[in-house]
Amino acid sequence: MEIRVDDLSGAETRALVARHLDGMRDASPADSVHALGVEDLRGAAVTFWSAWIDGELAGIGALKRIDADRGELKSMRVHDDFRGTGVGRALLRHIVVAARERGMTSLWLETGSTAEFEPAQRLYASEGFTLCGPFADYALDPHSVFMTRAV
Repeated sequence: MEIRVDDLSGAETRALVARHLDGMRDASPADSVHALGVEDLRGAAVTFWSAWIDGELAGIGALKRIDADRGELKSMRVHDDFRGTGVGRALLRHIVVAARERGMTSLWLETGSTAEFEPAQRLYASEGFTLCGPFADYALDPHSVFMTRAV
């Protein structure tokens, strides 16, 4: 697997971001969807990665700097063809290392609270994330689960 910084110019990457956004909109009310679109993922505070296996896009993930010490995990999505193969875990670990290398001391994330999001919650918990309250600009929301971990 090759994980590389991605400028979101490729059609495959943009399509997976769109699929991610569609999935978030299908699973959550509009005011509870916090996923970023392509232009926001290109922001100065965000680094976006894509994972490739044998020339095929396997997954995506991003790190958004909240402040000097904190980063937020964004846009984690594994392509349907690669679910259950360890791509999500590899991307997550890659982002944790990147956060540490950038001097961050903690990572934060928001994910959904419904059954569709349980696999993601289990992955995050297995990698040391614990439940917490809202952070940064988030508000308490029954459709959101907030998690954090030290890096």
